[in-house]
Amino acid sequence: MSKNFQNLVMQTTKPFALGALLAFSLSVASQANSSTTLPLQPYKATYTAYKWGDDVGEANIELSKLGEQQYSLIYTSKVSKFFLSDKRSEHSIFTVDENTVIPSEYYYNRSGTGPDKELKVTFSHQGDGKISVENGDTFNWNGEFDNQIYRIDLAKRLAQGETSLDYNFVNYRGELRHYGVQVVDEEVLSLPYGKIETVKVKLIRESKTRETFAWFAPSLNYTLVRLQQFKEGDEQGDIKLKSFEMQ
Repeated sequence: MSKNFQNLVMQTTKPFALGALLAFSLSVASQANSSTTLPLQPYKATYTAYKWGDDVGEANIELSKLGEQQYSLIYTSKVSKFFLSDKRSEHSIFTVDENTVIPSEYYYNRSGTGPDKELKVTFSHQGDGKISVENGDTFNWNGEFDNQIYRIDLAKRLAQGETSLDYNFVNYRGELRHYGVQVVDEEVLSLPYGKIETVKVKLIRESKTRETFAWFAPSLNYTLVRLQQFKEGDEQGDIKLKSFEMQ
């Protein structure tokens, strides 16, 4: 593979690959303590993905209940542009105990143009607690979540009216990371789903070259309805809610 082709792959598939773009909306963790009930009504949301103004694919997020306190959160995406393609999935298994989200297992898979990737992360709560990345590092568990289930906590905190949040997490590369989230506006969006009132937030991170914005809808239990990312002022990708149903 030529160097120019490799650069094109990195510049094209990585930005519009929703797994990378959703590294914000599906990748942080919190240690909040509040009595507000977690919005754990099972649902399925479908999104249209855009790149360079074109419809390039679809993403899905599904929350389901496995048992009395156990839940599953699955994200999938499949996008393509010209001869480039990207297919991703993330699967989180977690429990809720006295309004606290506790991660258990996390699986990530990516295939398509460029390198394929698989990852498994397990969270042990025995003793001091451990985070184990298969074929990778082991960390002490200090309340971090996996790459997805922060959204359960974020929905709760947005509903409380909080506007400045901090999160620690294990990302889809098996690395410990920290991001901030800042509420910046309230907007009515026109989406494939229809018009809907939203809360707009901005990701606060160390890198100054990328900007990521996300919109969450109060009427849908603060479910993610749009995600947009820029790099050095150029739009890298945009996903918009197409359909939503309670399960």
